[in-house]
Amino acid sequence: MEIGSGTIASCLKEQLKIFQEWFCLADSDGDGRVSGNDAIQFFSMSHLSRAELKQVWAIADSKRQGYLGFNEFVRAMQLISLAQAGYELNSDILKKSADMEKIELPVLEGLDALALKTKKLAISSQHETNGTSQPPSSPWFASKSGSKIPHTAVTSIIDGLKKLYNEKLKPLEATYLFNDFVSPSLTSSDFDAKPMIMLLGQYSTGKTTFIKHLLRCNYPGAHIGPEPTTDRFVVVMSGPDERSVPGNTIAVQADMPFSGLTSFGGAFLSKFECSQMPHPLLDQITFVDTPGVLSGEKQRTQRSYDFTGVISWFAAKCDLILLLFDPHKLDISDEFKRVIGSLRGQDDKIRVVLNKADQVDTQQLMRVYGALMWSLGKVLNTPEVSRVYIGSFNDKPVNEASVGPIGRDLFIKEQDDLLADLIDIPKKACDRRINEFVKRAREAKIHAYIISHLKKEMPAMIGKAKAQQRLIDNLEDEFGKVQREYHLPAGDFPSVEHFKEVLNGYSIDKFEKLKPKMIQAVDDMLGYDIPQLLKNFKNPYE
Repeated sequence: MEIGSGTIASCLKEQLKIFQEWFCLADSDGDGRVSGNDAIQFFSMSHLSRAELKQVWAIADSKRQGYLGFNEFVRAMQLISLAQAGYELNSDILKKSADMEKIELPVLEGLDALALKTKKLAISSQHETNGTSQPPSSPWFASKSGSKIPHTAVTSIIDGLKKLYNEKLKPLEATYLFNDFVSPSLTSSDFDAKPMIMLLGQYSTGKTTFIKHLLRCNYPGAHIGPEPTTDRFVVVMSGPDERSVPGNTIAVQADMPFSGLTSFGGAFLSKFECSQMPHPLLDQITFVDTPGVLSGEKQRTQRSYDFTGVISWFAAKCDLILLLFDPHKLDISDEFKRVIGSLRGQDDKIRVVLNKADQVDTQQLMRVYGALMWSLGKVLNTPEVSRVYIGSFNDKPVNEASVGPIGRDLFIKEQDDLLADLIDIPKKACDRRINEFVKRAREAKIHAYIISHLKKEMPAMIGKAKAQQRLIDNLEDEFGKVQREYHLPAGDFPSVEHFKEVLNGYSIDKFEKLKPKMIQAVDDMLGYDIPQLLKNFKNPYE
């Protein structure tokens, strides 16, 4: 499975060196990103039409980040070269060009003059900095790496979301204890994290094998067997070398998006680890392998940590959740039902996979599929039928003796559909970040309304303990009052039971009253700031 075009690997070293120099030329502020304005000035030297350049940007910035990094810049240069050669541009053209090394460098008129101008500016800057007439010791394009970007600068959509969060949303969350009731505060690493895929299912449904199949190799800490073998949460991500990092260590690293897991305590962190290895797929996606969900007598043994709480935490962070079943494990145990229930609000991320489907013949597979759909319909509690991908996700060839040639073709098509879904994840990562951010902002607003309402219902002097207990006992009714007062959708309110559980540890009298200015700041962010941010970083040729 390939995610990305492999453009960089296919370039000649001489071309890469030239592209690096051009990238430094195009990157006017030296922040390692070619913005839309930079691209308009630099790409115009190709004399392509605006429509062609619009297509170049759309393909190169497939993740819709609003800027081009070096890899995306090289892709754009190759697309410009192909357009100049008369090719019609589309998203697959670089994949179809079998020999990427034969793509010529694009023709850019006025490049030498721009290089000379930039070199003079660099030398002038060097003179002002050093107060000396000595020429710089490094080439003109290397001196740009010393440029410093102001902390408040916004050079991408993600940077903009970080700034909006810290200035407008985080104060609201801190004031009304959103981080204690709903979700921990976001850190910079949460915004910068790679897209994540979480695999859920009972033991021996092929979760670890599925990851191994996509990576085409083992990863550190992978254990595969017929009985419960994965008794811990394993995050499989990119790293400089192959190693396993314990949970306590990974949870306190500032550059990792797992600091929120410390709230589940040492019992969980001892069952959590990070498996790192260099791999092109892991440069784009992070996988979360989970312990097998228990069934039968095993599920009566209580885990030493909040299993469904951890699943819910990861579900909020993940871009895709795969529920794996196999033909011999269709029953949904009580624990599995609780786990699926903890995915409330994440329905758009869920995909169902019927794995190991070549272990039964075509007639049995038809019955298994029907039974699975019936079971899922009861648990997911939605009128729509979930899409179920059928296949055998391992390194062995499909067992044609069971499924026959028709079943083999079906498996190939289903696997291709699922892999296409996975390939799209990095491209949609930025859109997903925006979606999750907006969802969080709405949740924080509703939470502020609830907290301030409960505070307003408390007496000023005596009877506070009784009033608090009455509010907790009738919390569902209080939610209804808030919903009617502020005209809010009922589906956006939190779980009553979970809210009660947390509320019992607080004194409602200590809560803050409603602060309209904070609410207005979040409304302005949703109504103006975020749309303006997206407008600033859209395709510069539109």
